[in-house]
Order: sequence, then structure tokens, then C-alpha cells
Amino acid sequence: MFTPLVFRRMSLALFAALGLFIVFTFSHYGISNDEEVQHVYGRLLLDFYSSGFSDRSAFEYHNLFLYGGLFDLIAALLEQALPIWVWDMRHLLSALFGLAGIVAAYKIARHLGGERAGFFTVLLLAITGAWTGAMFTHTKDVPFAACMAWALYYTILVIEKLPRPPLALSIKLGIAVGCALGLRIGGAFAVIYLLLLLGISGLINIQGWQARLRYWLVSVIHLIPAGVVAFILMAIFWPWGVMSPSHPMEAARSFSHFAFNMLTIMDGEVMNIGEVPRYYLPAYLLVRLPEVFLLGLAGLLFSAALNYRALFKRREKLLPWLAVIIAALFPIAFNVIDKPALYNGIRHFTFVVPPVVVLAGLGLALSWDALHSLPRLRKGFGIACIALCALTLLTLARLHPYEYIYYNNLAGSMAEAEAEWEGDYWSSSLREASDMLEDEISTKPRRDASGRIVPYLVAVCAENIQGSAYLDRRFSVTKNWEAADFYLSTTNMGCDGVMNGKIIGEVKRMGVVLAVVKDRRDLLAHLRQPLMAPHQH
Repeated sequence: MFTPLVFRRMSLALFAALGLFIVFTFSHYGISNDEEVQHVYGRLLLDFYSSGFSDRSAFEYHNLFLYGGLFDLIAALLEQALPIWVWDMRHLLSALFGLAGIVAAYKIARHLGGERAGFFTVLLLAITGAWTGAMFTHTKDVPFAACMAWALYYTILVIEKLPRPPLALSIKLGIAVGCALGLRIGGAFAVIYLLLLLGISGLINIQGWQARLRYWLVSVIHLIPAGVVAFILMAIFWPWGVMSPSHPMEAARSFSHFAFNMLTIMDGEVMNIGEVPRYYLPAYLLVRLPEVFLLGLAGLLFSAALNYRALFKRREKLLPWLAVIIAALFPIAFNVIDKPALYNGIRHFTFVVPPVVVLAGLGLALSWDALHSLPRLRKGFGIACIALCALTLLTLARLHPYEYIYYNNLAGSMAEAEAEWEGDYWSSSLREASDMLEDEISTKPRRDASGRIVPYLVAVCAENIQGSAYLDRRFSVTKNWEAADFYLSTTNMGCDGVMNGKIIGEVKRMGVVLAVVKDRRDLLAHLRQPLMAPHQH
């Protein structure tokens, strides 16, 4: 009944559904904290090129020069061409990158495990809030992760053709790696994976050191086109990165050991981002990925334990599998060993999600095969998978458009998860909170004795644009919080407790308050001063 053709059609149906989901919902998502500075950076990069390289403002703008501008440069170009509000356009563009990442994961899983594994991989990634919820607003993280997924796919195809991969394949790998480097220096991980696999391939496939050295040399020569293409694309999208040989290492050092005064939370424990434990990232992955995702990983380990001898006998499949395993585990191991400052859960390591989901999809497919002689257990396994998928999908629907704050049941109830782990750290719910404020206040603007409009002052516990972009002329976002008439804040990290006021609006999902609107107009002077956040006591 479920032939490879049927699974392929089911995968295509899922892709169509995801496409419709993007088209009909991209305008529901709020502006994220970093989005304004990112877009300004894209405009400045556009100025750099349109001025004939004379306008170098992009390389003096905050620390954005440490990032590649692939996404932001494309967004700046589209801003001039499309009749879509710029912030919605960015979310649509980011979601399309997210969809491209799912396609790459599907192609990897299908290549390793057939159409069934491909379908399971698409399904798992589609119901992973840390991907399909994040892909609209995580405009640095998801595009980078998508490019890394494509780099992994072409790496797998290349290592199967060593030492003489076709020129077209080498160029495709270069495009994927170049785009990743054109977003973050972390694209160097793709180069590390390739070099590791090249070395391993020579060790297990070639006998004798002289023959191995020749194999490696011929392989490197045939991969030169990939390196050239990757460098050219990196130079276009991250010009600062090639202005000095030291710049890539400077960026790598900055991201590996950056630190500023900011707090994060893990399992109820509040800590400075520079003092997070080594298991911060693994712990967040454990509670952020859906239960069926974890079941797939457990199934993979179970199947590997049963069939490890067969895997080593099929050397042609060993390297592709090893590529996915390295892509999934190497960054996590690096994080555990290097112990960089971390916050926002898995956000900075979103690029490990596609290879991990490929392993989970393969695990589900292999588990199904392993249970063929146990029909009752196989049936129970299938029912459990369907039930877990349905439960996750229902939760995501209830959270919309804040799917990215999804936690599985290992984190407890939604209320417990939002209290003990990072919640709406991108302040996406302020879009809905702004609408609530507008609805609560008279549609007539406030005027002074001479008839001039006197806007209400609004303080926002986020970037100002996350309120001003949505509020009409009756309101003006202010940095003078003490003078503010109203206060908009998410509940993440206790920011809602920083200012007094009467709560006149709450953004809720699943009974949990994600953001509040406070009326401060009647407060006495001594109650108007900002307070210390609860987590900072």
C-alpha cells in the first residue's frame, strides 16, 4: 500500500501544505529584536555597492560587519521591488529559506533511506516549532541553517564521487558553502565536515599511504572550483570578511567568546549568558524537539545496535551516514568543549536541527523495518507516532503565531516551560499587544487646548520599532519609560514586572500570558519609576 511512489506523493503534499501555510500566515508574525539593525545593514551593503565601493558605512555599523549580509542584501533589494510592507516581506523571504532547508533535509534522508525516510523527515521538521515557527522571524539563523543543510547534501554527493567529483557538483557545493559563509563565519563548519570526510574516505577506501596521499591530492584539485565559487560568494555577501586575512578569524573569535550583560534561564535557573553550563545546548535540544522527534532518534540507536555489522559491511553507505552524524554532533560537541556564551536556547545552533531531524526520520523508517516480525508492536509503534505527531500539531496550532516557543512535555506543562525556560525571546507577541492597546483606547487622538494631537507615550520592553511599527498616530514610543502612559512587554525573563501599571490587555496562548499591556496614566510619581526585573533580584 505505502510504496515509494506513495511516500513521494505524500512528501509533495506536505511541501504544498507548507507553501500554503507560508503564504497565508507570513503577515501574522511580529518584528524580532535584531531585525531593524539587520535590515539597516542590508541597506548599507546595498549603498556600498551602488556607490562604487566608496560608501563604507556598513563596516562601521554596530558589529553587523562580523556577519555576512546574504539575507539582508536580498531583502534590501526586494524592498525596492515588491509592494509588500518591508517587515512582512522579510518574514516571507525568511520562511522561503526555511522551506528550502526542509527540501534539503528531505533530499538527504531520501538519498540515505528512500522515500519513506524522506517523508518522515519532512513531517518531523514541519512539526518542529524551533524550525517552522522560527523560520519567519529568525532571519539570521534559519537562512544560515538552510544553506548549511544544502552544503551537507552536496557534501554527501561529493564524497560518494571522490576523488574525481564532477565539476557541476563541485560548483553546487561551492554555492551552498559560499552562501552559508555569506551569512555567518559558522559556515566554516561545512568546510570542516568536508575535510574530515575527505580524510576518513582516504583512510577506509584506499590502502597504502602513498596511494592515500595521491587520492587526497586528486580530490583537493577537483574541489578547487568549489573553493573558488565559495570564496567569490562570500566576498560578495560579506565584503568585510575578505578585506583582510585576519577578518574571518576575528569574527570567529568574537562569536566564540562574546559576552555582555544579559541573562538566560535553563530549567528554572537564571544565569549570566557567559556562565551557562556545558550542557545548556543539549538540554535545550532535549526539551525543544517534539517527542516523536526524540522517538526517532531512540529508534535510530535501537536499529543501529541491531544492524551495526551490516552498516560497516556497506562501505558505500558508511560515509554518507557519517556525514550526517558529524553535521549533527560536531557543533554540539564543539559547544560542550568550547563553552561559549549562549542564550535564546538553541537559536544560535538552529543549523544542527536539519541533520538531527534527518537522523530522526531515518530512525523512524529503520524502526518500522526492524519491527516487521512483530506486527503488534509495529502497529503500536505506528499508532504512537501518529498520536505524538497529532498532539504536537495541535499544540502548534494553539500557539500560532508563536510556534517557536514550543516545548515538549519533558519541560512540563506550557506554564512550567514558559516559567523555567526561555519563552518569547524575540518579543513577537508585541505585535498582538500593540493591536490590543489600539483597541483599548478611543479612536479619537488626544489633543491639547490648541487642538494639536498629543500622542500617548508608550514604553516598550524591546526595540522601539517593535511597538512603533504597529501603533498609529495616537501613540509615540518613548525611551523615557518614567513618563510613559502605557507599557508593552513580553513576560520573557520577567520584563513585564519592570514597570507598574494596570493590566488592560494580555496576549495568551494555552492559558499562559506571553505579553501584557499596562495603563500607567493614573500612577503616582513614586510608582512610575522602573523596577528591577524579578530575575535580577
